[in-house]
Amino acid sequence: MKKILIAALFLSAIFNPITLSAQTETSGRNPICRATHTKTTELKHTKLKVGFDYEKETMNGEEWLTASPYFYPTSVLELDAKGMLIHEVALDKNGSKQPLKFDYKNDVLKINLDKTYQKNQDYTVYIKYTARPNEVKQQGSAAINDAKGLYFINAQGKDKDKPTQIWTQGETESSSAWFPTIDKSNQKTTQEIYMTVPDKYVTLSNGILKDSQKQAGNLRTDHWVMDKRHSTYLFFMGVGDYAVVKDKWRNIPVDYYVEKEYEPYAKQIFGNTPEMMEFYSKKLNYDFPWAKYAQITGRDFVSGAMENTTATLHQESAQQKPGDLIDENKWEDVIAHELFHHWFGDLVTAESWSNLTVNESFANYSEYLWEEYKYGKDNADYHLMNDLSGYMRNPTLFKKDLVRFDYESREDVFDAVTYNKGGGILHMLRNYLGDDAFFAGLNDYLKSYEYQNGEAHQLRLSLEKVSGKDLNWFFNQWYFGSGNPKLSYTSTYEPVKKQVMLVISQSQDQPFEFPLAIDVYDNGKPKRTTVWVNAKAKNTFTFDSSKAPDLININADGILLSEITETKTPEQNLLQFTNSKEFLSRYRALDAIKEADAKNPAVIKLLAAALKDPFFRLREQALQQIDLSNADQAKALTADVEKLASNDPKTLVQAAALSALAKTKNAKYASLYDKGMNAVSNAVKGASLAAIAESDPTKAVALADKIDLENASEDLMTKLLPIIVKNKIEKQMPAIGTTVAFYPFIKFQNPELGKSAEEGFNWIMSSDNLKATEKVTKVLTQAKSQMPDNPQVKMMIVQMLKDGLAKKMEVLKANPNSPTIHQQVDAINKTLEAFK
Repeated sequence: MKKILIAALFLSAIFNPITLSAQTETSGRNPICRATHTKTTELKHTKLKVGFDYEKETMNGEEWLTASPYFYPTSVLELDAKGMLIHEVALDKNGSKQPLKFDYKNDVLKINLDKTYQKNQDYTVYIKYTARPNEVKQQGSAAINDAKGLYFINAQGKDKDKPTQIWTQGETESSSAWFPTIDKSNQKTTQEIYMTVPDKYVTLSNGILKDSQKQAGNLRTDHWVMDKRHSTYLFFMGVGDYAVVKDKWRNIPVDYYVEKEYEPYAKQIFGNTPEMMEFYSKKLNYDFPWAKYAQITGRDFVSGAMENTTATLHQESAQQKPGDLIDENKWEDVIAHELFHHWFGDLVTAESWSNLTVNESFANYSEYLWEEYKYGKDNADYHLMNDLSGYMRNPTLFKKDLVRFDYESREDVFDAVTYNKGGGILHMLRNYLGDDAFFAGLNDYLKSYEYQNGEAHQLRLSLEKVSGKDLNWFFNQWYFGSGNPKLSYTSTYEPVKKQVMLVISQSQDQPFEFPLAIDVYDNGKPKRTTVWVNAKAKNTFTFDSSKAPDLININADGILLSEITETKTPEQNLLQFTNSKEFLSRYRALDAIKEADAKNPAVIKLLAAALKDPFFRLREQALQQIDLSNADQAKALTADVEKLASNDPKTLVQAAALSALAKTKNAKYASLYDKGMNAVSNAVKGASLAAIAESDPTKAVALADKIDLENASEDLMTKLLPIIVKNKIEKQMPAIGTTVAFYPFIKFQNPELGKSAEEGFNWIMSSDNLKATEKVTKVLTQAKSQMPDNPQVKMMIVQMLKDGLAKKMEVLKANPNSPTIHQQVDAINKTLEAFK
């Protein structure tokens, strides 16, 4: 499962104006211990025959479930079955059905078997049922915002702009909304599904398509078979009018199911998948363990993406066009994440949600591994920095352990501790052990528990077995503890001894122990030493130096997951930038001069160096910091910025350079902006449009409907939002949805922008525009898990949604026959419920 992180602008707007009170998962409640589900029954095989009623949005199903007692003899089978009608239950003996007594209430189907069965004594139960997903009572969460398991999308075809689709979502325990099962992660079973669908649609499920038979009434039955055991929450069905683009890894089929509009771009979006499969197979020394791999997109998906075994489901945002893809494939990390789950999550599955880290932390870190392999270490470090900021920005997470037995809801563990922090923890563990031991340990873990379940202790034991190192110290503080080191430091120089004494202080409640890379700059050159910091408030170290150091840079390699309080001069930051190989040290130096005097020669030299940095993200960052309206910066940097605007190999850098030039309001760049409007890149087009708006707003309005702003950067959207809202540019209404949804918080940081955002929100709520309304509700639902657990924040969002709902109801009164207005009202109401 991949959560989608909300842009920094919006989250910083939420966190900065509100005073937060840190709170643990169980504060104010009695201690909770979420034990692993007790196995009384072992599932063996699940066979389903299903058909769909598109008008009623129900599914008629037959199930043959083969199982046996796990250890102790039993005469009862208890299954989860949510919101269903149960028509018949029988014991199946070679096709002969013997009726069984059953009791169905509170979403549990209790079946009295014909006798007491012993361990390994198999039986097969037949169940005829109707799945009614709209009757399912369980609630979703901020991470997975709905939990009805089976989803009919535009089932009656009323929305002409939306395809008709069916897809399922099992995690965490929602597969039992579409077939009776033991809906726990520590249950694994083989499966086969016969899906009868309109012949015009294609289907996708786990495993291999064994057979396809035409039926009367323009129907077709597809028979999908998965012959390897996997957890019930990973079962999947997808149905729709898709283009299927074929690819291959070795002799394994690799397919991409996309809406037909995106068929020409499917390989641009997903085409790195075979190379990823090869890379991960070699890195883990364990070949991709399944018979096929398919990826499918789903409209209105309730999360980012889901690693259904051999059949990953992505939300519609995965579908991009050349104008987006030339800038960057924003979905590539998600593609890597879901693929890696096919080892960590599908092959070896967390035995309980408390141990979700052995699924999601690994999938998160797989993004780093792919970035490092494909695009270089700077790219990977940049990605990790952004990931960790999603954890660091939310102080309510600092009290949560990575392995968590005290969660209130199992959905709560799908947060930035499990994902973002967990990935950073694996990065530290890898660097502590070294690549050979780390990946050999992962291989041992996979081979030891393949097609079974795992937990954090078993991971530790595999790593200890391979490396010979005791890792309890590491797991106790990082897996079974919370928080992270908060460091500061002081230094004194002793000229007689020619030594510098460095005192490292930890200010968090529980001290950590860890290795720490320190660069001491002597005569302008760094000398790196890795020291061991003990778990105490202060640690003292001495280093040789010919004079008082020019600079001390702690966590110089950027590996330690920590917060550092320090103050450096622009001259020191320049020294750090120009002498550091690691991305994070260069970035920290560049970021640190944001508030420095723009005329300072060291600031200008650092910016000039960053404009020439081989890593494009640093060039991009420098361009965002440059102010060419400042005469000193303009004199030194304009020529370089002009070159980047025209010739940088990265379109994102070109766009940032155009934005930097726009600050000059110099008419000589008008032709450059006009040229930019004809670029393929949406980033370049957007930056050009924003630049034109600075000098000629009327012209910008005329051009605004010629650009796709659906995936515009937050920086670009802040520039264009006022123009779009003021001039009511209808085509761009959906594009502003993810920004205006946070207007109450934006107003704290930037009142002028906040005012435009509020007007944009009211414009959407006063309009009959389903797509724009869903942009607002979706981003708020996704953001919920990343927001502080603070009543004031919730109150502000609830009030905003209530005001929006009132406006939308007025639209309903004026247009009662609108085909989509009821969907908009429902979407707002659903989001309101999530925040109450």
